[in-house]
Amino acid sequence: MSITASQITKLYGSQKALDNVSFTIGTGEVVGFLGPNGAGKSTMMKILTCFLPPTEGSATVCGFDTRTASMDVRRNVGYLPEHNPLYLDLYVREYLDFVAGIHGLKDRTQRVNAMVERVGLGREQHKRIGQLSKGYRQRVGLAQAMIHDPQVLILDEPTSGLDPNQLVEIRALIKDLGREKTVMLSTHIMQEVEAICDRVIIIDRGTIVADDTASTLRSRQQHHVLLEVEFDRGVEANLLLNIPGVVQARRGEGQVWLLAHDAGNDVRPAVFQFAVEQGLQVLGLQKSERGLEEVFKELTRR
Repeated sequence: MSITASQITKLYGSQKALDNVSFTIGTGEVVGFLGPNGAGKSTMMKILTCFLPPTEGSATVCGFDTRTASMDVRRNVGYLPEHNPLYLDLYVREYLDFVAGIHGLKDRTQRVNAMVERVGLGREQHKRIGQLSKGYRQRVGLAQAMIHDPQVLILDEPTSGLDPNQLVEIRALIKDLGREKTVMLSTHIMQEVEAICDRVIIIDRGTIVADDTASTLRSRQQHHVLLEVEFDRGVEANLLLNIPGVVQARRGEGQVWLLAHDAGNDVRPAVFQFAVEQGLQVLGLQKSERGLEEVFKELTRR
């Protein structure tokens, strides 16, 4: 396994930021590490990158213990913190060359060229970092995290500050990196998780409340499915509740109704039969699937 956390607890004085947290992440996985603000995400990432020691428990990255082999961990990890620390007075290429030197790379110029190209910094590479927009500063942060070709990438809010076009590019880059590296990322954008992550770990108040694929989490938490139906004219809610399997009817816009039914019961044939009996025409019929955002809210509701 590339990352292993075993019974990690972290105390800040009397406050427990992490409470007996355990998980493993395999090679080549892209894992979304989610949770509300203050849940312990950044603390866990700082422990895995050797910035903080755990109060109890242990963690390994690429087989190296974060307490006893921190330099080996750092050689194998690329880290982008939530608050991207950069030297604003340095030029982009100058900064990346400086980071490459810290890692002791021999082919520094070649690696800088490769990172500038890979994260899309070509037009900005001769500017001072302080002159860059927040989105391009994030790209510089990604470049420094990858410049030493680590086996594991730990990214804390990697798409913060990016515009829609940049979001698409960086998400594609992260997904591509996941084919060859282990990627652990935190984000508050649920669509991002569903688009690029193989697996989701949700943490709340220092403990893991879910660990599975996004699709499995949606189906597990989903007791009722919504069916969106549009009729050609008005109909009473009490009549819709007589449809076998329908447990709730809520009016939408116009003649649209949202019908809730048990996840294991397909009520569409019964809806069509109801329309025939009532002399109604069905103008639209589609399932309204619940997204990961609703699952997240349920699991982390205070």
